[in-house]
Amino acid sequence: MNSERAIVHMDLDTFFVSCERLLDSRLIGKPVLIGGTTDRGVVASCSYEARTFGIHSAMPMRMAKQLCPEAIVLRGNSGVYSKFSDMVTDVIKESVPLYEKTSVDEFYIDLTGTDRFFGCHKMASELRDRIIKETGLPISFGLSTNKTVSKIATGEAKPNNKIRIKKGNEKPFLSPLSVRKIPMVGEVTYRALCDLGIKRIQTIQEMPLDMMSRVFGKNGQVIWRKANGIDPSPVVQYHERKSISTERTFDRDTTDPQKLKGILTAMAENLIYQLRRGDKLTACVTVKIRYSDFQTYTMQKRIPYSAADHKILPVVMELYKKLYQRRLLVRLIGVRFSHLVSGGHQIDLFQDNDKIINLYQAMDKMRARYGDRAVIKAAGMNAKSIGRWNPFTGEPPPLLANRRQ
Repeated sequence: MNSERAIVHMDLDTFFVSCERLLDSRLIGKPVLIGGTTDRGVVASCSYEARTFGIHSAMPMRMAKQLCPEAIVLRGNSGVYSKFSDMVTDVIKESVPLYEKTSVDEFYIDLTGTDRFFGCHKMASELRDRIIKETGLPISFGLSTNKTVSKIATGEAKPNNKIRIKKGNEKPFLSPLSVRKIPMVGEVTYRALCDLGIKRIQTIQEMPLDMMSRVFGKNGQVIWRKANGIDPSPVVQYHERKSISTERTFDRDTTDPQKLKGILTAMAENLIYQLRRGDKLTACVTVKIRYSDFQTYTMQKRIPYSAADHKILPVVMELYKKLYQRRLLVRLIGVRFSHLVSGGHQIDLFQDNDKIINLYQAMDKMRARYGDRAVIKAAGMNAKSIGRWNPFTGEPPPLLANRRQ
């Protein structure tokens, strides 16, 4: 007899703000904004006190300060947040049989079958208590039979609380909520649903599946299933060292430093684009060099979670300079990004102004439309091919092909 599924969604409440409050208790109870500190900056995270003024993430910092002039504005430190994220991950890793880390502050945990030993709700509650005790961070969770209902339940549980939705209660729990609560419903889809007079999840539950399909295509089917509390998607085992990489073996061994730097720049730039396209962040950069005598050397460096060229490329070049021995013929060069998690948009908001964010978005749109090499740095222009897999076909590496819904 199969056990009833028990899926927990855990989310650290206002994660960046909570980290800052651990470092400075004077911030507790105050409206706090984290992000770019100039007028051109963007809000990456805000406290619940700031939200009462109508402030939300991705809002221009200038507007946020107008809404709440007394707000405390902090630059944000992704290195600090990465460390706290790792602390929480370590507690979860030690406590449960199967978990999936979907961003720096969000986890799915599969407790199916553990109820016969402990009781899933009790086990999840004890894990939450342990995280709060060991890290000092507030965390909420939702428990149900699937990922979608658990994620929505977590949103309803916040701040710093928990909700359990028993089997059979999924539809009644979801029905009064806004369709905006369905995880895959973004701003555009929400407006389209509102235009049709669909504002509550109950309305979708009462609609035939084929009607949603006709209006929204495949997405309509997925939205209908989620609205009805149906989501068979599994919790995917999280591996700390998920990575994307590429390397280039030369037809003729070379000692040309400009050629080597150009190719490495092109490879790294393309992989960073693949990160952003897959909404991923990397926390570890590795550079590899193989000489003509087949001696192979690698060097890696941990970095704060990032998917930004100006943060990652200098690290790639720094590692290359440390590895490269002049006058030796080079046979192969490669670069790898590992310790990947989702949530690229969140960390991008730490940029000091929106110019850089807008630049990356514009570059990525050009690449999506005209090919990966439509926009490249001058240093990488002479690199004709940059890897074992062809990144110029429009297909992402295998890791990023199955992007989170």
